[in-house]
Amino acid sequence: MLEEQALMEALNSTPVADGRRRDLWRDDRELDNWAQEHGGCGGDAERRWLRTARDALQAAETGASAQPRLRRVLAGVRKVPRPGPSGVDWELEIPPDRRLAVELVLAWADVNERLPGRLRPCENPECRLFLLDRSRANSARWCSMKTCGNRLKARRHQARARGGSGGG
Repeated sequence: MLEEQALMEALNSTPVADGRRRDLWRDDRELDNWAQEHGGCGGDAERRWLRTARDALQAAETGASAQPRLRRVLAGVRKVPRPGPSGVDWELEIPPDRRLAVELVLAWADVNERLPGRLRPCENPECRLFLLDRSRANSARWCSMKTCGNRLKARRHQARARGGSGGG
């Protein structure tokens, strides 16, 4: 099963660099490498499913409609109990080319269940990254204080120094 780190890598695979959105998963080899690092085998079908799942999860976290794409990724998936040495193990029954995409959606669902409201987009409107807030107060606002946080604070300071209303 995919971990939080893999989920964050997927969600953050469309960063903004020099003012333009980049898609790190656009390159088939890059995505195949990511898939293989996480137990996949690569290939056209797996890449299509992973991109669909990633796009749906990004949409869901930004408040856009994601249900049709999530339904498509999860269609026909079954979780089946299997007796094992330590009790009952649950196994997914799914076509192999869709396994990683389904695991990505399940990792997202797990994070949202265990840490409700902690996974969210960066508050910098020019950023496309997501953060998983682990602060006690659940008050993190930016993907990185060094980049987005400092930039936005500096802009507000400059606006106040120029005689603006301060706004924030």
